[in-house]
Amino acid sequence: MADGEDHPHAERRAQFHAMTEGTAEDWGIIAQASAEFGRELPTRLIAHLNLLKGDCGGFAIDRLEHSLQTATRAHQAGEDEEYVVCALLHDIGDILGPRNHADIAAAILQPFVSERNHWMVAHHAIFQGYYFFHHLGLDRDMRDQFRGHPDFEHTAKFCHVYDQEAFDPNFKSMPLEAFAPMLGRVMTTPKRSIYLRAAE
Repeated sequence: MADGEDHPHAERRAQFHAMTEGTAEDWGIIAQASAEFGRELPTRLIAHLNLLKGDCGGFAIDRLEHSLQTATRAHQAGEDEEYVVCALLHDIGDILGPRNHADIAAAILQPFVSERNHWMVAHHAIFQGYYFFHHLGLDRDMRDQFRGHPDFEHTAKFCHVYDQEAFDPNFKSMPLEAFAPMLGRVMTTPKRSIYLRAAE
């Protein structure tokens, strides 16, 4: 094969150097690569969850175990897979967004879950504050600003039944690998995104 000649298995790439030069063929190449990249999201999520391992942040268990314990409790209680995945990922933002971790988890989940579960994850940090904000000189009733919202009780239940309970070193959690199939089913087909065509 001559020098500079493309390898038959080389990745196809768009030819433009500025978006103003892009063609439909270029964007077809990018769309195909994006779809393949999207299918690998569950694998990347597992890798990122593993970054939570060993970091206890002062708690009795590390952040990964807390995530596994929350998801295991939800699964054992009969919650559906989407809810369990939300429980697993609710604190995935702790590393990159320690001051707004719920926003990061909610942004990751938003294309793939119901608006109700998205709202639950996005607001769980405020609702969780009911259990400890007063010990830090904060308002434990900060969540009351959302009373009357249709997802208030849904979120309060998540925090009370699953999240705030999940710091027990003696609890037997399911291993992270057990959640991989659920991640695969929930986190590969978006329900809404600016990159999806409107239904005809």
